[in-house]
Amino acid sequence: MADQQFLLALDQGTSSSRSIVFDGRGQIVAMSQREFRQIYPQPGWVEHDPKEIWASQLETAKEALAKAGITARDIASIGITNQRETTVVWNRRTGEPIHNAIVWQDRRAEPTCAELRERGLEGLFREKTGLIIDAYFSGTKLKWIFDHVSGSREAAARGELAFGTVDSWLMWHLTGGQVHATDVSNATRTLLLNVRSNQWDGELLKILDVPREVLPAVHPSSHVYGHTLPDLLGASIPIGGVAGDQQSALFGQACFQAGLAKNTYGTGCFMLMHTGERFQTSTNGLITTSAAQPTATPEFALEGSVFIAGAVVQWLRDGLRAIKGSGEVQNLAETVPDSGGVMFVPAFTGLGAPYWNAEARGAIVGLTRGSTVAHIARAALESIAFQSAALLSAMSRDAVAAGGSPVSELRVDGGACVNNLLMQFQADLLGIPVVRPQVIETTALGAAYLAGLSCGLYANLNELASQWKVERRFHPTMPRERAQELMQRWEHAVRQAVAA
Repeated sequence: MADQQFLLALDQGTSSSRSIVFDGRGQIVAMSQREFRQIYPQPGWVEHDPKEIWASQLETAKEALAKAGITARDIASIGITNQRETTVVWNRRTGEPIHNAIVWQDRRAEPTCAELRERGLEGLFREKTGLIIDAYFSGTKLKWIFDHVSGSREAAARGELAFGTVDSWLMWHLTGGQVHATDVSNATRTLLLNVRSNQWDGELLKILDVPREVLPAVHPSSHVYGHTLPDLLGASIPIGGVAGDQQSALFGQACFQAGLAKNTYGTGCFMLMHTGERFQTSTNGLITTSAAQPTATPEFALEGSVFIAGAVVQWLRDGLRAIKGSGEVQNLAETVPDSGGVMFVPAFTGLGAPYWNAEARGAIVGLTRGSTVAHIARAALESIAFQSAALLSAMSRDAVAAGGSPVSELRVDGGACVNNLLMQFQADLLGIPVVRPQVIETTALGAAYLAGLSCGLYANLNELASQWKVERRFHPTMPRERAQELMQRWEHAVRQAVAA
């Protein structure tokens, strides 16, 4: 491995675009980040401007190279990781989007999903895609665009339009329209891919009325997709790795074997457990998803998604105006010894796994005359851990049902994992160690590793696993009886939010 070779990860997230330069040892050399607009046309709807996504991503890539003091010629390969399910449709000739991107959090397709469920199609989708029918996934968002943008379905059938998740949108522009592709870990989130064959499924396309001509080619996650236009970054660079953000984080955490699990604390919370080459259907409210795949061999993971995690801290800042900056939340929460009996269920856009209730709404329960904004802040933080604990409990039950063992430790990453109060409370609720690695930017690191594999910078997965290092382990200190009591109170609060 040559020390002078670097990898560039483009990390396109829900609220910001980032670019990170890594050296061959997986250490961060330089980083650049840009926030972009969140568009809320009406309650439950969330959009992004695809052109803002592209502009912010390109700008951060240039900045990261400049900060690192290197040029595009020093980059061995580019890896792309992205917010999943967010849906973009654009004109192949002009590159112009025909509608704003519909973001993964958006719930406008729920009536379509209700109709599909009423038709008894849940089992069919589950069997072929590993997913439940929910507005979260791209396919029903794509159907909504075709139903509401005049003439778009016909234009798509004529081959004039291209659909993609954000990775496809970025690759299209990076290559000057030469590449219309995605990887299996993004394609698996569309409700359109048969995950056993990694092929688009004709029956599902017909049900959702999606023309096949609009779809991208599907490749393994570690694959040379194409090359960037030389004038964008100063030289042509191979695009050698692509993965949806959560599968990329699983890869960056070196969870390559069945039974290893990670939780990413971002805008939402996403827990994945690798299940190897076994397609395992959950009986506890989780979904089956394709893992990032270094080769053409299908690999899978069980996943639980929490829709509102770090976003609850943004609400404390922007909605309640309880804090001026997100970094203040731990200090405010630590001014009280506990939440004083307050429970905060942040079901702003319904509840994800393991509850899957689209009608649930946010609730703060257990308020007394003595409750303060500090108690609410602490309850908001703790809500992230409660939701994650419910996921891990479901995941362990599924693992045991499949003949495996319960999850024995949880690897963590994402912005909120730097919050020691939250991580300790998480370990206490779970009753297992919570492990924070030295590099917590594992989403970007996973994409860089996939790119490094495709260009020969790394020999194999063992080399990557040896680079994963622990920064801190949080061991549970709370008595299990107390943790179980708190979880029961949480489930009671969830029932109240669902009833609301």
